[in-house]
Amino acid sequence: MEEVEMDTLDTLWLARALHVLGVVLWIGGVAFVTTTLLPAIRRDFPVAAQLAEFERYERSFGRQARWTTQLVGLSGLYLTWKLELWFRFQSPGYGWMHAMLAIYLLFSLLLFVVEPLFFHKLLRRLAARHPALPMTLLARLHWLLLGLSLLTTAAAVAGAHGWTPGA
Repeated sequence: MEEVEMDTLDTLWLARALHVLGVVLWIGGVAFVTTTLLPAIRRDFPVAAQLAEFERYERSFGRQARWTTQLVGLSGLYLTWKLELWFRFQSPGYGWMHAMLAIYLLFSLLLFVVEPLFFHKLLRRLAARHPALPMTLLARLHWLLLGLSLLTTAAAVAGAHGWTPGA
């Protein structure tokens, strides 16, 4: 029994480290795109060139975001399974667990379904009619996603260290 517990402890530190590193790369990247890249493109390029410029940079970040979100999802699933934390999804006091799962699912949907299947085509169609609109929509969407992500991250860190809403 002690050997099994030691094996679990030996993998938990790695899973936690990978989980946190994945979140840092993923949400840090969203913060960079939102607070630095989008404003710089909107400031430094003519309206007609902004969407193409954004897409050029977004391709690289998109790859990073796809693998880091999956690293976060897999490590989170592993931690939930190994620590037998499924009960947390049945309690409102662990709402931060629900929020983490919701943010993960939202980004996975955006990165693996919405973007590749139709979002970029939609943005290009909008740009043909209203050249400034796609960048305005992208900026607002990124601010919304960043805000939700940061709120979730703060709640998850607080919750993992003992905070329980309403307690």
